[in-house]
This record gives sequence, C-alpha cells and structure tokens, in this order.
Amino acid sequence: MDKAAFEAEATRLLERAREEGVVLRLVGALAFARRCPRYAHLQEALGRAYTDVDFAGYGRDADRIVALLEREGYVNDRQVFVDSGGTRLVLEHPATRLHLDVFLDELSFCHTIPWAGRLELHDETIPLTEMLLQKMQIVEINEKDLIDTIMLLLEHPLAEHDDDAVNVERIAQLCARDWGWWRTLTMNLEKVRQMAATYQQLTDEDKTRVDDQVRRLLERIEAEPRSLAWKLRARVGDRKRWYREVGELIPTIEEAR
Repeated sequence: MDKAAFEAEATRLLERAREEGVVLRLVGALAFARRCPRYAHLQEALGRAYTDVDFAGYGRDADRIVALLEREGYVNDRQVFVDSGGTRLVLEHPATRLHLDVFLDELSFCHTIPWAGRLELHDETIPLTEMLLQKMQIVEINEKDLIDTIMLLLEHPLAEHDDDAVNVERIAQLCARDWGWWRTLTMNLEKVRQMAATYQQLTDEDKTRVDDQVRRLLERIEAEPRSLAWKLRARVGDRKRWYREVGELIPTIEEAR
C-alpha cells in the first residue's frame, strides 16, 4: 500500500468508529502527518513509509473496537490481548496485509503515557501533548522520532492548556512527579534542539523557533516544584536504570512510531 492508501484507510476507520460512537484515535506517524500538515514534507524528506496504522482506545471499549474492525475485514490476534494484560490489540487484514495496533488505556514502552480522560480532546488523534510524550519517552530515540517532534514544535504553540497546543503544564507536572520521565524527556529535548540546528531542510527561522520552543519547555519543566519521590530518585541518578527496556515487554515489539 502506498502512503495515500494508508491515510485513506485510517480516515475510513476513524469515520466508522465515529459513526458507532467508539473512541478511536490515531497514534504515531499518521497522527503527526495529520496534525502537522505544514511540515509534513519533513517526513517525506526522510523517505518515510507507513508500515501499519496505530490507534489509541479505552479498555472499556475493547470488545466494541474488535467487533468494529472485524466487520471491516480485520482478523484479531486474541493472544496478544491476553499476553498484554488487556492493553493492546493487534489485527491484520488478510487481503491487504495491513497491520493495526490499538493501544488500550495507555502507551507503555520506556515510560507510560495514560489515555484516561484524554482521547476526547480531539476527534482524530491523541492530544498534541501525548504526541510529544510518545516520541520523548523513547530512550534510544532515532532520527524519525526527532523529526516528528520538530514538526510538532514548529506547527503548534506551547500553552498551559490543550486547545490546539502542547500543554506544558501537564508535561511539567509529569516530570516533577517522576524523575525517570524527567531524565528521558529533557535528554531527548536537547537532542531535538541539536538536530534542528543542523538539519538542512529547516530554514534559519525554523531553527530559531525550535530552539525557542525547546528552551521554553525546559524552563517550564524546571520551574515546576518537584515531589519528594523525585528528589529521592534524583540522588540515585543514572546509577540505576530509570526506564523499561522495550525487550522486557510482552509481546516484544518495536516502539509505536
């Protein structure tokens, strides 16, 4: 399937879910392309090709999601749902071989991103804040994840709310509670800044905006009062691993990207 076919199928499935009142939202590269149209060309410059379609949903809707997707021709791998403790569905279309992942209630890889009360904020994708967290939770981050983050920071403002903006208050509060999240996210934001400064596809104005967005986000994170748990964990620092290895997860899969 080409890129347009992936996008068309994602749109079709979102429409089916909306018609049936099922909460289903895009995650990953398709979400970034949809929410960052002015900078989607950065994905194309990398030669990005979609390999599957990733969704977020609520565990309470698991049966309805499976029923909906099976009516659309997809076959559910029941064992994945069991092995994941009810947090993941995997389906495949036998004719197109298109693979679907549905992450229920949370995205849990190096760190956990909960969906509770968040998926209703936009009718097509997870919120912009969770889109940024999805990329920033990857400890062994690669170029495509950094580029997606750059797209997001160029396209959308930072704010203390979720109204078509990255909610810096939510990110700062998360980092203030959890030293591990703080460690990974701040480390990756510096990598975003470094890549943007040297990326040939960006204009000087683009580079300045990314640098400013990263600086503002880091300042907001540092301004948030830290919890006692954060302070105690900070004393240990990098001497103890602060994240989950993806290989520890069941089933073992690559991060949703």
